[in-house]
Amino acid sequence: MSAPVNTFKARLKSGGTQVGLWMGLGEATTAELCAGTGFDWLVIDGEHGPNRLRDILGQLRSVGDASHPVVRVRDDNRAEIKQMLDIGAQTILVPMIETAEQAREVVRSMLYPPQGVRGVGAALARASGFNAVPDYLQSANDQVCLLLQVESAAGIAALDDILALDGVDGIFIGPADLAADLGHLGNLGAPEVQAIIIDALKRIRTAGKAAGILTSDQALAKTYADLGVEFLAVGSDVGVFRSGLLALRKSFK
Repeated sequence: MSAPVNTFKARLKSGGTQVGLWMGLGEATTAELCAGTGFDWLVIDGEHGPNRLRDILGQLRSVGDASHPVVRVRDDNRAEIKQMLDIGAQTILVPMIETAEQAREVVRSMLYPPQGVRGVGAALARASGFNAVPDYLQSANDQVCLLLQVESAAGIAALDDILALDGVDGIFIGPADLAADLGHLGNLGAPEVQAIIIDALKRIRTAGKAAGILTSDQALAKTYADLGVEFLAVGSDVGVFRSGLLALRKSFK
């Protein structure tokens, strides 16, 4: 018996756009609700959402196999990446990547030796079924999926070097931080920002990596889908909940 097949990773390589939703509320019940709505993948946000290890563990259990959970960690901390993998996350999204050297170290954090430096503690880990998967150590490296988030001018400048690295499955362009870094804080639709984003998405796909992005703007989402991005998030639990409540209240004014 080997590590479970990472279906999200497999589909990144087979083409087509996987549609996802961001989860920032940090609640297992919310995650369970989102998982039943048909999205291909769900981000459990540990960077901006109020999520720590046990919060994320609860949401991984709630989502189960209904949708593919992607865990966004706070940063490129090696110990935190190890813990997220051990509690059962197979796909990790690491924000604020700006150099090839930084990206290379994240790749090493994801993989067991000799390819990487992930600490070996699978006998205690949910990822191995608490040691019920006898071939976990030998098969885990093939099933983990690393997504790197590029969201600054420095990251865009280093993009080609990052794309040349083995072990990077996809690059996610972070539009909000990129817009801010380019002098367009809060204006993600600025022509300069969109030109850089579209160019980056094309470069990612040309390099043979999967390209991803988040937008709640339906027109932009269609533009990115038409480009062929492999993983596209089209909103968040926070945004859907708030807009639904506002619309309901407005209907009774």
